[in-house]
Amino acid sequence: MTRKPTSGPIRNKEWTKQKLLAAVGKILKSDGFTGLNVSKVALKAEVDRKLVYDYFGSMEGLVKEYLNNSDFYTANIDQSKEIIEQNRSDQGKEMLYHLLEDQLDSLIANEEMRKIISWGVCESSKVLEELNERRESLGEQFFSELTDQYFKGKDKNIRPVAALLIGGIYYITLIAHTNNGLICGVDIRKEEAQAEIKKTIKQIIEWAYL
Repeated sequence: MTRKPTSGPIRNKEWTKQKLLAAVGKILKSDGFTGLNVSKVALKAEVDRKLVYDYFGSMEGLVKEYLNNSDFYTANIDQSKEIIEQNRSDQGKEMLYHLLEDQLDSLIANEEMRKIISWGVCESSKVLEELNERRESLGEQFFSELTDQYFKGKDKNIRPVAALLIGGIYYITLIAHTNNGLICGVDIRKEEAQAEIKKTIKQIIEWAYL
Protein backbone atom coordinates (compact mmCIF):
# COMPACT_ATOMS: atom_id res chain seq x y z
CA MET A 1 0.00 0.00 0.00
CA THR A 2 1.30 3.48 -0.90
CA ARG A 3 1.99 5.59 2.15
CA LYS A 4 0.29 8.94 2.39
CA PRO A 5 2.53 12.05 2.54
CA THR A 6 3.45 13.02 6.06
CA SER A 7 1.00 15.51 7.49
CA GLY A 8 0.96 17.64 10.58
CA PRO A 9 2.74 20.74 11.89
CA ILE A 10 6.16 20.05 10.30
CA ARG A 11 4.76 19.47 6.82
CA ASN A 12 2.41 22.45 7.15
CA LYS A 13 5.27 24.68 8.26
CA GLU A 14 7.42 23.73 5.27
CA TRP A 15 4.49 24.18 2.91
CA THR A 16 3.81 27.64 4.32
CA LYS A 17 7.49 28.61 4.14
CA GLN A 18 7.59 27.64 0.47
CA LYS A 19 4.47 29.71 -0.18
CA LEU A 20 6.11 32.74 1.44
CA LEU A 21 9.34 32.26 -0.50
CA ALA A 22 7.39 31.91 -3.75
CA ALA A 23 5.46 35.08 -2.90
CA VAL A 24 8.72 37.02 -2.57
CA GLY A 25 9.70 35.92 -6.08
CA LYS A 26 6.33 36.87 -7.55
CA ILE A 27 6.39 40.33 -5.99
CA LEU A 28 9.99 40.86 -7.02
CA LYS A 29 9.03 40.10 -10.63
CA SER A 30 5.90 42.27 -10.68
CA ASP A 31 6.83 45.21 -8.44
CA GLY A 32 10.60 45.07 -8.00
CA PHE A 33 12.42 45.19 -4.69
CA THR A 34 10.52 48.31 -3.55
CA GLY A 35 7.33 46.24 -3.42
CA LEU A 36 8.62 43.82 -0.80
CA ASN A 37 7.05 44.18 2.62
CA VAL A 38 5.45 41.85 5.14
CA SER A 39 1.86 42.76 4.31
CA LYS A 40 2.24 42.29 0.56
CA VAL A 41 4.13 39.02 0.90
CA ALA A 42 1.60 37.56 3.35
CA LEU A 43 -1.29 38.67 1.12
CA LYS A 44 0.33 37.13 -1.96
CA ALA A 45 1.03 33.88 -0.07
CA GLU A 46 -2.47 33.92 1.45
CA VAL A 47 -1.18 33.36 4.98
CA ASP A 48 -1.19 35.31 8.23
CA ARG A 49 1.58 37.92 8.27
CA LYS A 50 2.71 36.78 11.73
CA LEU A 51 4.00 33.58 10.11
CA VAL A 52 6.74 35.63 8.43
CA TYR A 53 8.07 36.40 11.90
CA ASP A 54 7.36 32.91 13.28
CA TYR A 55 9.24 31.11 10.49
CA PHE A 56 11.89 33.63 9.37
CA GLY A 57 12.29 36.01 12.31
CA SER A 58 11.72 39.09 10.17
CA MET A 59 11.10 40.26 6.64
CA GLU A 60 14.86 40.51 6.26
CA GLY A 61 15.20 36.86 7.28
CA LEU A 62 12.62 35.82 4.68
CA VAL A 63 14.37 37.79 1.93
CA LYS A 64 17.73 36.38 2.98
CA GLU A 65 16.50 32.79 2.65
CA TYR A 66 14.89 33.60 -0.69
CA LEU A 67 18.14 35.05 -2.03
CA ASN A 68 20.24 32.17 -0.73
CA ASN A 69 17.91 29.68 -2.43
CA SER A 70 17.61 31.60 -5.71
CA ASP A 71 21.04 33.08 -6.41
CA PHE A 72 22.86 31.45 -9.33
CA TYR A 73 26.28 31.26 -7.69
CA THR A 74 25.38 30.29 -4.13
CA ALA A 75 22.55 27.80 -4.71
CA ASN A 76 25.02 24.87 -4.96
CA ILE A 77 27.55 26.10 -2.41
CA ASP A 78 27.60 22.70 -0.63
CA GLN A 79 29.07 21.08 -3.77
CA SER A 80 31.82 23.65 -4.34
CA LYS A 81 34.71 21.54 -2.99
CA GLU A 82 33.73 18.52 -5.06
CA ILE A 83 33.38 20.64 -8.20
CA ILE A 84 36.79 22.24 -7.68
CA GLU A 85 38.45 18.84 -7.22
CA GLN A 86 36.98 17.71 -10.54
CA ASN A 87 38.49 20.70 -12.38
CA ARG A 88 42.11 20.72 -11.24
CA SER A 89 43.52 19.16 -14.41
CA ASP A 90 43.08 22.30 -16.54
CA GLN A 91 43.37 24.88 -13.74
CA GLY A 92 39.68 25.72 -13.92
CA LYS A 93 39.51 26.74 -17.58
CA GLU A 94 36.48 24.64 -18.55
CA MET A 95 34.80 25.26 -15.20
CA LEU A 96 35.03 29.02 -15.70
CA TYR A 97 33.58 28.79 -19.19
CA HIS A 98 30.68 26.59 -18.10
CA LEU A 99 29.94 28.82 -15.10
CA LEU A 100 29.71 31.86 -17.35
CA GLU A 101 27.70 29.98 -19.98
CA ASP A 102 25.23 28.77 -17.34
CA GLN A 103 25.05 32.26 -15.85
CA LEU A 104 24.14 33.69 -19.25
CA ASP A 105 21.46 31.04 -19.85
CA SER A 106 19.99 31.52 -16.37
CA LEU A 107 19.77 35.30 -16.63
CA ILE A 108 18.18 35.13 -20.06
CA ALA A 109 15.56 32.60 -18.95
CA ASN A 110 14.87 33.65 -15.36
CA GLU A 111 13.31 37.02 -14.64
CA GLU A 112 13.68 36.56 -10.89
CA MET A 113 17.46 36.21 -11.27
CA ARG A 114 17.59 39.39 -13.34
CA LYS A 115 15.63 41.17 -10.63
CA ILE A 116 18.10 39.95 -7.98
CA ILE A 117 21.04 41.31 -9.99
CA SER A 118 19.25 44.60 -10.64
CA TRP A 119 18.36 44.86 -6.95
CA GLY A 120 21.97 44.30 -5.96
CA VAL A 121 23.12 47.06 -8.31
CA CYS A 122 20.52 49.61 -7.20
CA GLU A 123 20.08 49.00 -3.49
CA SER A 124 22.30 48.72 -0.44
CA SER A 125 21.17 46.40 2.34
CA LYS A 126 22.52 43.91 4.84
CA VAL A 127 21.06 40.87 3.08
CA LEU A 128 22.47 41.95 -0.28
CA GLU A 129 25.86 42.58 1.30
CA GLU A 130 25.83 39.09 2.81
CA LEU A 131 24.81 37.58 -0.54
CA ASN A 132 27.72 39.29 -2.25
CA GLU A 133 30.07 38.06 0.45
CA ARG A 134 28.91 34.49 -0.21
CA ARG A 135 29.52 34.94 -3.93
CA GLU A 136 32.96 36.39 -3.26
CA SER A 137 33.79 33.52 -0.91
CA LEU A 138 32.99 31.01 -3.65
CA GLY A 139 34.95 33.04 -6.19
CA GLU A 140 37.95 33.26 -3.89
CA GLN A 141 37.87 29.48 -3.42
CA PHE A 142 37.86 29.01 -7.20
CA PHE A 143 40.70 31.44 -7.89
CA SER A 144 42.94 30.56 -4.96
CA GLU A 145 42.66 26.78 -5.45
CA LEU A 146 42.53 26.53 -9.25
CA THR A 147 43.84 29.56 -11.14
CA ASP A 148 46.18 31.75 -9.07
CA GLN A 149 49.18 29.46 -9.24
CA TYR A 150 48.79 28.98 -13.00
CA PHE A 151 48.70 32.73 -13.68
CA LYS A 152 51.46 33.62 -11.20
CA GLY A 153 54.21 35.52 -13.04
CA LYS A 154 52.24 35.75 -16.29
CA ASP A 155 51.29 38.99 -18.02
CA LYS A 156 47.58 38.05 -17.79
CA ASN A 157 45.35 37.91 -14.74
CA ILE A 158 42.21 35.76 -14.90
CA ARG A 159 40.51 37.59 -12.02
CA PRO A 160 39.83 40.89 -13.90
CA VAL A 161 39.08 38.89 -17.06
CA ALA A 162 36.36 36.99 -15.18
CA ALA A 163 35.10 40.20 -13.56
CA LEU A 164 34.69 41.90 -16.94
CA LEU A 165 32.93 38.87 -18.41
CA ILE A 166 30.54 38.60 -15.46
CA GLY A 167 29.81 42.33 -15.59
CA GLY A 168 29.21 42.16 -19.33
CA ILE A 169 26.78 39.26 -18.95
CA TYR A 170 24.90 41.17 -16.24
CA TYR A 171 24.57 44.29 -18.34
CA ILE A 172 23.73 42.73 -21.69
CA THR A 173 20.98 40.57 -20.18
CA LEU A 174 19.51 43.31 -17.99
CA ILE A 175 19.37 46.00 -20.66
CA ALA A 176 17.81 43.66 -23.24
CA HIS A 177 14.96 42.64 -20.92
CA THR A 178 14.23 46.06 -19.41
CA ASN A 179 14.61 48.54 -22.27
CA ASN A 180 14.74 46.22 -25.30
CA GLY A 181 18.27 47.47 -25.81
CA LEU A 182 20.81 46.33 -28.32
CA ILE A 183 24.50 46.26 -27.46
CA CYS A 184 26.68 46.82 -30.53
CA GLY A 185 23.79 45.54 -32.60
CA VAL A 186 23.59 42.31 -30.59
CA ASP A 187 20.12 41.25 -29.41
CA ILE A 188 20.79 38.73 -26.65
CA ARG A 189 17.17 37.55 -26.76
CA LYS A 190 17.89 35.81 -30.07
CA GLU A 191 19.42 32.33 -30.04
CA GLU A 192 22.00 33.15 -32.70
CA ALA A 193 23.21 36.11 -30.63
CA GLN A 194 23.45 33.92 -27.52
CA ALA A 195 25.53 31.43 -29.46
CA GLU A 196 27.90 34.19 -30.61
CA ILE A 197 28.27 35.53 -27.07
CA LYS A 198 29.10 32.05 -25.75
CA LYS A 199 31.60 31.53 -28.55
CA THR A 200 33.26 34.84 -27.70
CA ILE A 201 33.38 34.06 -23.97
CA LYS A 202 35.17 30.80 -24.78
CA GLN A 203 37.62 32.61 -27.08
CA ILE A 204 38.46 35.15 -24.38
CA ILE A 205 39.07 32.42 -21.80
CA GLU A 206 41.23 30.46 -24.26
CA TRP A 207 43.25 33.64 -24.90
CA ALA A 208 43.69 34.22 -21.17
CA TYR A 209 45.03 30.69 -20.65
CA LEU A 210 47.56 30.82 -23.52
